[in-house]
Order: sequence, then structure tokens, then C-alpha cells
Amino acid sequence: MRRRLLAAVAALVLVAAGTVVLLAYVRGADARALAGVRTVEVLVVDQPIPEGTPAEEVTGLVRTEVLPVKAAVDGRVTDLEQLAGQVATADLEPGEQVLASRFAAPADLQAPGTVPVPEGLSEVSLVLEPQRAVGGRLAAGDEVGLYISMDLQGNIDADPEDEQVGTTHATLHGVLVTQVQGAPAPAGAEGGDVETASATSAAPTGNVMVTLALPARDAEVAVFGMEHATVWLALEREGTDTSDTRVVHQGNAYGDLLAALGSVAAEPAE
Repeated sequence: MRRRLLAAVAALVLVAAGTVVLLAYVRGADARALAGVRTVEVLVVDQPIPEGTPAEEVTGLVRTEVLPVKAAVDGRVTDLEQLAGQVATADLEPGEQVLASRFAAPADLQAPGTVPVPEGLSEVSLVLEPQRAVGGRLAAGDEVGLYISMDLQGNIDADPEDEQVGTTHATLHGVLVTQVQGAPAPAGAEGGDVETASATSAAPTGNVMVTLALPARDAEVAVFGMEHATVWLALEREGTDTSDTRVVHQGNAYGDLLAALGSVAAEPAE
């Protein structure tokens, strides 16, 4: 029994020793292979890096390797500080070298003619006639107010057949435009200014698709307006006064005029 135990221990020792020798040989082989060869340190992806990952979060996902100069790819990154403020533009797989071309500033990834959507907002597109979209002069980055005109029944709960009343109301303000499609490019007047060019350019005739960034509850309002009413957009610049809005209808569209006329009509004749 003791002999068998000693034999087993000896076998384990031999296996361990052989493993150490093999590892030393392999490491030595790598060193011998690189002997006399110019080498450089490169950053290699060690774990998958998803598209959009900030460079600041890549530190634990890459490793440093020593490679022959000929194996080092042009444009390689030698220090992650080179990528500060940038994000991965594609999924990076383990084994590939970290290249500067695979990273870019977030703003550079934005499609031309668009602006980033603020976190937490969704996008809704409205197809409008030019006159309902400020003559098609809207651009990504503008802020607009959304006006809805629709017919309301005077007393829909009591009598569905009751007379309808036309109404208009400014339902939303400060809505971000993220993209405008179908609008003509701004006309540049040679030797003149933009206002002169705008004054002489022809009005657009085709529909304009305006994409808005909205929270869900406001997106519901915009979609409802498109489905069941008429929507107008108003350009709201910095300082635009959006106070004192109300639901406009036949009874108040002319201020107190109708009320005054009603009072006169109600007075008894002498």
C-alpha cells in the first residue's frame, strides 16, 4: 500500500515538474522568436467591448501585448488617454488591436441634419403642409410649440349629436426638433444676407416631415392631434412669450366683442 502511495506522489511530482519545464520552454520560445526583432507594445481587446462604450470604461477590457513592429497595425492606440471623451463606434472583439479609428466623439456619430435625443425622450414624426410647419423653415435643434385645432361637441356626454364647436389651443411648448425632411435647403443670396434670400425664395409646395423629441405623455398629444385634428407648429425662439394661452373658440376668438353684442341684443327695445 505504501509503495503505491509513494508511486502516486512521485507521478504527481513528475507531472508538475514537466508542466513547469514546458511553460518555461514556451516562454523561452516566444523570447527566442522575438530575439533580434524590433517589437512594440500594443493594446489588445481582452473582453468584448460593445458599440457605444466610453473610452473611460475600456481600461479593464484590454491588455498590453508585445508584438513585432510588422504585426502592429497603423493607427493603433498606445495609451487610452488618446481616446478621452470618445466612444466605440462598433463592437470590438477579443484579440483585435485597439485602433483610434474605432473610436469617435459622440457628436461625430450623429447623422447630418439631426441632433441628439435627450435621455428619456422618444421621437415622433409629423407630416405637415409647409404652412403648418413655419413654411418649412424649421431645422434640427429648433424648439417649437404645438397647436391643435379640432371640433368639440358642445355637450358630448349628455347629447352626442349636440352642436360642434371649433377650438384651437397651444398644447405644448419648447418641443425639440431633432430632424426635418423634405424642407428646401436655405437659399444663399450672393452678396446678400439670409433675410434677403428668404424673402425672394419660392414657398415650398411639398409636405415636410418634422421629427420631435417628446416624453410619452406629450407624444400622445401630438399623435392624437395628427389622427383626429389639425396640427400647427410655431417656432419658439429664446424669449418667446408663451403665457396666457387658452382654448380659443367662437365665443372668445374676438375677445369681448361677441359678449358685448349679446348684451346689446338682450336689451329690451324702448
